[in-house]
Amino acid sequence: MLILASLAGGPKHGHAMIEDIVLLCGTRLGPGTLYGAIARLEQQQLIEPLPAEERRQPYCITAKGVRVLRERLSILHRFSKTGLERLAAS
Repeated sequence: MLILASLAGGPKHGHAMIEDIVLLCGTRLGPGTLYGAIARLEQQQLIEPLPAEERRQPYCITAKGVRVLRERLSILHRFSKTGLERLAAS
C-alpha cells in the first residue's frame, strides 16, 4: 500500500518512492524490500514500468492499482474511525 500510495501522487523511480514514503508515514523501506514489493505489484498488474530515464526505472500506478488502493484505504479508514470512536468512549 505504501508504494501504491506513493505512485498515486505521480510516477517515481525507486529512490524517489523511498523518500516519498518517508514523508508519507515516517517509514523507510530498504532497497531489497522496495524492489521485491515492486516486482510483486508489477506481477499483479497494480503498477507498470515507464521508459527508463538514464539509469533510473520509473513506475506508475495502473487503473487496477488505483481501484485496489482505494478499496484498501477505505477499509483502513473505517477501521481507524471505529477504533478512535471506541477509544473516545472508554
